[in-house]
Amino acid sequence: MSLKVNSICLSCSILSLFLLFFQFSFSQSDFSQVDALLQKNQKLLGNDVVAIIYKDGKVVHTKELGEFNAKTLAPIASSSKWLTAALVMQFVDEGKLNLDDPVSKYLPVFEKYMKNYVTIRQCLGHTTGIENDKGSLLKMVQRSKYMTLEEEVNAFAAKEISNNAGTEFHYGGIGLNVAGRVLEVISKKSFDRLIQEKLLRPLKMKQTSFMNENGYAPNPSGGARSTANDYINFLSMILSKGMFEGKRILSEKSIEEMQKPQFTNLPVKYTPKVAEGFHYGLGEWIQEEDASGNSTVVSCPGLFGTWPYIDKCRNYAAIIFVKTLLNEQKKDVAIQFKGAVDEAVGGNGCK
Repeated sequence: MSLKVNSICLSCSILSLFLLFFQFSFSQSDFSQVDALLQKNQKLLGNDVVAIIYKDGKVVHTKELGEFNAKTLAPIASSSKWLTAALVMQFVDEGKLNLDDPVSKYLPVFEKYMKNYVTIRQCLGHTTGIENDKGSLLKMVQRSKYMTLEEEVNAFAAKEISNNAGTEFHYGGIGLNVAGRVLEVISKKSFDRLIQEKLLRPLKMKQTSFMNENGYAPNPSGGARSTANDYINFLSMILSKGMFEGKRILSEKSIEEMQKPQFTNLPVKYTPKVAEGFHYGLGEWIQEEDASGNSTVVSCPGLFGTWPYIDKCRNYAAIIFVKTLLNEQKKDVAIQFKGAVDEAVGGNGCK
């Protein structure tokens, strides 16, 4: 081969590399507005903030402020519900449970107290009709000191009803804990051990746990501690329709069922102010819907401010991870955060 041909080949190679580099650089999203928004609201968010954005099979952006980083462990309150609902759906996938089974099939104490009509689906959708604790979300998570989930759920079974099951929506901590106890009976394992084995370890959520440090009963509705790194693994699985690193964690059918608005025509007896206007799926909020009522954005904000969500249309997942009480101002920041991320990742959303 002549020197001239070699020179031409070298020039072509350099040009190709330049074009590839240019294409790669051009394709990168600009998250500067996202970062600016977080920095502007850092104090409102409690100073310690982590935000992670996941798209196209990888984390595309991480922002850490204050003393928090992506590995910082903190309580996630009601963001726990999404994890618990996913565990329930694993049992549905395995044929060990049906969403419309009565709870009394597994927990006879519910029949004893004439609540044999309450179903697993109603537990995941906050429509059990069992009288919930009145007052703020903070009071709801300040639970009595039950030593076991069995003891707590037996107490739920004995409570008065506020209305018949399936006739009103009342967000609270009862339903998911009842469902968690059902899983204990089916598996003959404690809830915290069960979710570790079936969901958290397969998702490499190594720091996440429902274990109560004081030795009391685990709280499926709001007792998890996690990290932003761990939770984004869960979100990536949901975004990938049940797949994580080539392994199936949940069926596509179960993902779809969780994201389907449930009981949309029921009167709302109680919903947190930060979720007013949202419908509810199974263990998660339907934050945005299309014209036909199908979910397009699903989320599971927690009392302590952590806000994980998935945008199904723009095909990305994100989480704001903080540890200060959620309020309307923080909700506004979370919505603004999503708007900034939407602009950065591009796309017009669902039509």
